[in-house]
Amino acid sequence: MAVSERVELEHERALARVNVAAIERNCARMLSELDGGSLCAVVKADGYGHGALPAAIAAIAGGASRLAVASVREARELVDEVNVPLLIMGPIETNDLEEVVDVGYELLARSERLVKWVGELTEEIGTRARLHVKLDSGMGRLGTRDPEQASRIVAAIDSEPSVDLAGVMTHFATADEREGEFFEEQLERFTEWALPIKRTHPETLVHAANSAATLREARAHFDMVRCGISIYGMDPFGEDPAAQGLEPALELSSYLAEVKECAVGESTGYGRRFVAERGTQLGVVPIGYGDGWRRALSNNAEVLVEGRRHPLVGTISMDSFAVDLGPGPAGEELRSAEVVLIGARGSERITAEEVARRIETINYEVTCGLTARVVRVYHRDGERLPDYEIWSE
Repeated sequence: MAVSERVELEHERALARVNVAAIERNCARMLSELDGGSLCAVVKADGYGHGALPAAIAAIAGGASRLAVASVREARELVDEVNVPLLIMGPIETNDLEEVVDVGYELLARSERLVKWVGELTEEIGTRARLHVKLDSGMGRLGTRDPEQASRIVAAIDSEPSVDLAGVMTHFATADEREGEFFEEQLERFTEWALPIKRTHPETLVHAANSAATLREARAHFDMVRCGISIYGMDPFGEDPAAQGLEPALELSSYLAEVKECAVGESTGYGRRFVAERGTQLGVVPIGYGDGWRRALSNNAEVLVEGRRHPLVGTISMDSFAVDLGPGPAGEELRSAEVVLIGARGSERITAEEVARRIETINYEVTCGLTARVVRVYHRDGERLPDYEIWSE
């Protein structure tokens, strides 16, 4: 039975249904790749558009033993609701450092000076801090490119009595590109630096692999992998989630707010970018780029109406777009029909990967771009979850 038949269909103009059970299964799927390692679930950017807290709780239920976010604000939204370590992977502002140390977030030690500040704060507050040191093995973002400097930061942590080395890490720039040698170069560079540290710090986590690297190369697994896109059921290689054993967790839908005749020569949308060459019917769908359904999809996408593909026509507006329903007598019979933008009905499916390819971007951006106007509804394999408390116990 389709999800729409089991989850109460509300006529929300833009509705995202998120299956928390799919997130759980995707986490278990990624863990199945590992030989005893652990999973850090990346729930930054509001859980890649799925909702950070529901995604975090589902990921933990699926076996994740740590969560990663990009900022203190993101960590703050989760800390009272989860009981696993929270790693902040982005830079920490000075005025947030006391909160980070006091609450116990894990963070990146980007310099010896930062380690000293953290050490002073832990002594003052009477707590301990756990830091990760990042070697920039080729991504060219956070972390030092110099292995010797990275080792000096490790030594600085060792010199602070109330600061622990939680992990050493890197991030791959081309793990999702199956061709080329740069991935191997990064892996070798990181391995040469990290394994000697692991020998002298056996409790320290060595971690490098994102979703693509987890699926691509067992040598990149080390002690822990950090998976984001895959736990939401999207393919890190931008192809087909099913081929990776992944299950998309998010379905995006709207409905036909109006159905109208469109004669030859009549148009729809700003700029008249669609002019009918034959008599047809147009369905007006009340979702647009204000909801994150990108304007670049104008005349460049399909949606499912009653399980059948129909082309999106004309320019996408902030709040709506049109669908060519084809000629025929349906007319008012289709008013209020569900429109699926991402999801499956019967034998047809539209994935975030398909949408991304049409506008030459990545599946990450498709779901991360969904705005707050899109109502999120959570369910477990079709059974509606009214609030977090029902399924977080």
